[in-house]
Amino acid sequence: MTAPIEITHQKLVVAVSSRALFNLDESHRIFETEGKEAFCRYQIEHEDEILEPGFGYELVKKFLALNAISKSGPIVEVILLSHNSADTGLRIFNSIAHHKLDISRAAFTSGVSPYEYIRAFGAHLFLSSNAVDVANALAAGYAAATILSGSSLKKSHDQLRIAFDGDSVLFSDDSERIYQERGLSAFTENECSQAKNPLPGGPFKEFLSTLHRIQAQFDPDAVPIRTALVTARGAPAHERVVRTLRLWGVRIDEALFLGGMPKGPFLDAFGADIFFDDQQGHCESAARHVAAAHVPHGVANRKRSDNT
Repeated sequence: MTAPIEITHQKLVVAVSSRALFNLDESHRIFETEGKEAFCRYQIEHEDEILEPGFGYELVKKFLALNAISKSGPIVEVILLSHNSADTGLRIFNSIAHHKLDISRAAFTSGVSPYEYIRAFGAHLFLSSNAVDVANALAAGYAAATILSGSSLKKSHDQLRIAFDGDSVLFSDDSERIYQERGLSAFTENECSQAKNPLPGGPFKEFLSTLHRIQAQFDPDAVPIRTALVTARGAPAHERVVRTLRLWGVRIDEALFLGGMPKGPFLDAFGADIFFDDQQGHCESAARHVAAAHVPHGVANRKRSDNT
């Protein structure tokens, strides 16, 4: 057994659920229709059958590939957080070994939501297919998203490309609330009057900052990560965003101010490996072009919840 290793925030730590990493649709169907005992029996009976990639598989591979080109040791770690038990989780680790994924740490919680282990592992991002777990993680202050599409949309480039929506993702939902409650004119007026006042940070601010720290370790012409802000904002509401990122001292490689245009074609042009957005409709539209992940945070999701 190796000695305990203290996880520092110099390393990017990504927590991923087993259903986000692998395709567990069949076993999940059994769990929902036949119950927990049938699910456990099925997993044990099939534990030597290798699982196919899930929506988050290609993204995880790209995160882990960053370690191979780092000159300062591992810079990314992927942690598995699973509702499985240790017994039924053997199939997950067998599949991890088969696919040669460098994942050694895991929490198997036997049906209990594993999101409370995010802090203990020092994770900067939690990716899951369970919307309830994601919502709980966001409510606790962690960057988290529900992956809606993925593995079949593998990109040809080696660079890891991550795209973010702005309001309610990188930034707080303060301005989005004005838009939702009082309309576009009031939103634009507020952003112009507050242009020199930075936006408060949203749930993905620290994740973006960690990506920035990793980017800074590489030569400018050989950075293996590229980021983009893809927002429905347009001029003149762009100024506050630019000044906020400048104040944060955070690198953003591309900023697309679309003024309400559909985001999908632009995300495709950017070649995003993953796109994080707080609005379900935007994610579903983007998923036709790139892998998309829903961030159920902010006023738009509270209103959606109130209407369901």
